[in-house]
Amino acid sequence: MDKKTSAILSYALGWLTGIIFLFVGKNDPDVKFHASQSIVFFGAVSVVNIVLSTVGSLLGVLGIIFSLAGLAVAVFAVVVWIMAMIQTNNTGGVRAELPIVGKFTARYADQLANAIK
Repeated sequence: MDKKTSAILSYALGWLTGIIFLFVGKNDPDVKFHASQSIVFFGAVSVVNIVLSTVGSLLGVLGIIFSLAGLAVAVFAVVVWIMAMIQTNNTGGVRAELPIVGKFTARYADQLANAIK
């Protein structure tokens, strides 16, 4: 599989395909970076949504606020997901930070990508 396709597919199902392509694309540092970025961002989104859901379920009526926050996080994640795949397609799979949140995730993605040999 070529670099561009692998990099795009590393975002396809969030952190799940990120984990797959972290190991499948281990010979290409750009694919590993995109896969790591997918794991870091979508993993964080998953954790935030689980926390918001749990706290929201414990608060009863006030939980509606947490449910709305979870919805906002999910919409934000979908927007970043679409932008990530478009950007990766436009750059040909070359290493590029995620739109909007790249400056926060790139450092951790580099650490994760470098940890897999």
